[in-house]
Amino acid sequence: MSSTPYETLPGDAAGVTSDGAAWLASAGTYPRTTLAFWEERPDAPVVLPCGTAFDVVNTPAIFGRRMLDRLWDEGPGSGPVAVYRGRMLLFAAPGTAARLPSLLGWEEWGGRGHAVPPLLCHGTGDAVTVPAPHAEPSPASAGARWLVAPDTRHPWLPGPEILLWAAVRAARPTVRISIFPPADQDAKVYDVSRRR
Repeated sequence: MSSTPYETLPGDAAGVTSDGAAWLASAGTYPRTTLAFWEERPDAPVVLPCGTAFDVVNTPAIFGRRMLDRLWDEGPGSGPVAVYRGRMLLFAAPGTAARLPSLLGWEEWGGRGHAVPPLLCHGTGDAVTVPAPHAEPSPASAGARWLVAPDTRHPWLPGPEILLWAAVRAARPTVRISIFPPADQDAKVYDVSRRR
């Protein structure tokens, strides 16, 4: 695991590409206005609505980092990911905000012994502040920056099932579920390297 919750991940971009900025701007009512604003002020965060281009799962930074580690180490990777005011914003497929809470409930995601912080799901009718395309952490930016920057007009976004999988594994780090059956404990093991 990383030493800080804000280290960059393998495969991330240094900044948002022009295609990534176009994808982010497409979430708003006036995408060209957002892009023009970013041309003038590439270091300014903006507020964008959720529910059309993306939903956002908003987690405490440390727990979000554990989820992100699971997604990259054991799963399919992640979509764009940002940090803002001590929280991690995992960009997800539209509809995730409506579905993920019920999946978490189905997993008995309660306070009964599970070390699970609240996951805030932002979807239709919500808006989030996203970091600037080329955000550098500063006191004025409240530490807002991209961990995995958008780099295409059609980024892959995880759905609710994938984020549930990552959250369960982040909350229960000692649980390892394998798709392979356990080895037969009584089986003889032969060292084939000693063949003549």
